[in-house]
Amino acid sequence: MRKNKTTHVMSSVFMLLFIVLFLVLSGRFLYIQGTGEVDGVSLQEWADKKRTNSYVIEAERGQILDRNGMPLAYDRAVYQISAIVDESYSEGLEEPKHVDNIDKAADQLAPLLNMDAAKIAEIMKKGQEEGRFQVEFGVHGKNITQETKEKIEDLDIPGINFEKDSIRYYPNGTFASQVIGIAQQQEDKLIGRNGIEAEMDDVLSGKNGSISYKRDNFNTKLLDPDEVIKQADDGEDVYLTIDQKIQTLLEDAMSQVEKDYKPERMTAVVMNPKTGEVVAMSNRPSYNPNELGEVSNWYNDVVSNPFEPGSTMKIFTLAAAIEEGVFNPDEYYESGSYQNDKMNTPIHDWRGNWGTITYKEGIQRSSNVAAAKLVWEKLGPDKFLDYLKAFHFDQKTGIDLPNEQPGHILYDWPIEKVTTSYGQGTTVTPIQLMMAASAIANDGKMMKPYVISKIVNSETGQVMKENEPKQSGQPVSGQTAEEVKDILETVITSEHGTGHNIYNLNDYSVAGKTGTAQIPDSETGRYMTGEENYLFSFLGMAPKEDPELMMYVSVKQPDLEENESGSAPVSYIFKNVMENSLHYLNIEPDQKNEQKVKTVSMPDIDGLSINKAKEKLESKGLKPVIIGSGKKVEAFSSRSGEQLLANEKVFILTEKPEMPDVNGWSMRDVLKFGDLTGIEIETMGNGFAVKQSIKKGTALKKDDYLVVEFSPPNHDEDSKVKEEENPEASDEGSGEQ
Repeated sequence: MRKNKTTHVMSSVFMLLFIVLFLVLSGRFLYIQGTGEVDGVSLQEWADKKRTNSYVIEAERGQILDRNGMPLAYDRAVYQISAIVDESYSEGLEEPKHVDNIDKAADQLAPLLNMDAAKIAEIMKKGQEEGRFQVEFGVHGKNITQETKEKIEDLDIPGINFEKDSIRYYPNGTFASQVIGIAQQQEDKLIGRNGIEAEMDDVLSGKNGSISYKRDNFNTKLLDPDEVIKQADDGEDVYLTIDQKIQTLLEDAMSQVEKDYKPERMTAVVMNPKTGEVVAMSNRPSYNPNELGEVSNWYNDVVSNPFEPGSTMKIFTLAAAIEEGVFNPDEYYESGSYQNDKMNTPIHDWRGNWGTITYKEGIQRSSNVAAAKLVWEKLGPDKFLDYLKAFHFDQKTGIDLPNEQPGHILYDWPIEKVTTSYGQGTTVTPIQLMMAASAIANDGKMMKPYVISKIVNSETGQVMKENEPKQSGQPVSGQTAEEVKDILETVITSEHGTGHNIYNLNDYSVAGKTGTAQIPDSETGRYMTGEENYLFSFLGMAPKEDPELMMYVSVKQPDLEENESGSAPVSYIFKNVMENSLHYLNIEPDQKNEQKVKTVSMPDIDGLSINKAKEKLESKGLKPVIIGSGKKVEAFSSRSGEQLLANEKVFILTEKPEMPDVNGWSMRDVLKFGDLTGIEIETMGNGFAVKQSIKKGTALKKDDYLVVEFSPPNHDEDSKVKEEENPEASDEGSGEQ
């Protein structure tokens, strides 16, 4: 009886517990069914999320183009590879849709992904063991080019998929690199890091879109996918004032000097002094944004690196003295050294003593004493400071580039006021010098420099914003500017001039000023000594009467041969770029020189036969390059009427295009060929073409992908650039404090 009673009690307890548990579970079930939530999480939203794929539609970053519409930076398609390793994905199918032979696939992929076959196989097998649907291959599986993608697709390996991505591509390689800048991938977006890419990042970047749809366990879109698409808003295009042809001339000249002289640093900038438009700008060290490697200089020294300019500063000392009416070119003074009653130590001329000479000859010889006496005895230091500020040496130019730094007028002590007159102590940037000198070239009107020409809607082509020339001041009169140019011309033409027989152009007159600035030694606090430890520079404008271009070049600590002038590498850059640029711009020569044909106008060859077109181009002194074996002109690389350099290549596309031999072509020629044919081109290295991925004679299609490898030209060790030099102009120095 006791046992039965206990059994009944326990049965009742268990039944009660069951009823309570049932009520709790039922209540919980009814609550979930009624609210559709668990712990505050919506089950509907959770389920939708689990079976919905969402992707970012990346906005295409706007292009950066030169003044004539030549692309300097644009987005380029690359791919990320993945491999499906889930065997169930191929169930019931005649052909596998996953990687069915891992070892074979690994052997085939290894050379194309630059990976070890065993490592590829390990990744795929591990993915299978972990029950993963697909696997990726790390950094080796990303940024795959179109050419590599096509080679992998030709292997016909089942289960291999590609996802399209984009990287920023710079078709000219090392080309105005610190001006254009670089954009790099950050999460799902390209971000500008420096240069125009950073300065105009908001304009270039656009806004990403998105796409979402419902899918099954195998990532396949459902029949009713509930697809939602938000289109991307592409970035706008930014046109620069940079001219690709002039910039190419500058880059080539600087690369040659870099190779021959191995300088510590170089800067150069070419500007239209009438408008302030910068048409070329470059620095060394530089970098190739497509193949970064180790970058030693991210900054644009033209705008970001203040330095003691040396004797180019005498341009503005002279201008201030003329404007105030205290400069008499025929007045004599005693050269050699100078010390006033406020100075504890004298300053010296760079070449000792020329005796008693005129102030005009003093400017020609780049006399520090002449500049010092003009400031201290003629102008007065306070008045000279007013002119320094009028030329804006105490402030930024406002150029539309990031990280601009102003120079500093060192003007506290009498010795500093004197040395500023010839460019020592006080610091400036090259762009400050250029803006100030625009007043001399432009009838006293000082123009604000700029590099952004306009912003254009990338979809409609509508101009959204366009920059116009802006005057920053008028520090001197037009008459003073003319007198300064006249005297600066004699720096080049006079037998006493520091630029005589060094900076002369064949067809154009030049007004300019040389500079040989001492370099402060951070360790000793003194200036460096030695023939090579200077910053050699030149600021020149041409044609002298009505300058169309103005250029500044500086070369720091070049490797010179015995008795070689520091002006040699500077003049090589200036003369090559300035002479050819003026001819390219079709500026009428103001000096007679009939030795060679400079520029020619591109004739109209549209619709002609190949033979007729070739004959017409050759008669103009141009070099036709025929693309293909056809008989008719389908298209050509230059516009009718366009001004071309003598012996420049003109590419002619026939109706049967074939791959030419590009060996020895410049990068510019290869890119022109790509633009004409429409094929995609990838460049590697710098210099001239040495290898090509498509064999000569292969029929070309518009979707072809060409890889061209470049290499610098081989030069003998003794092939340094040589210029005719004036033995009196080897080093004019900045003097000593």
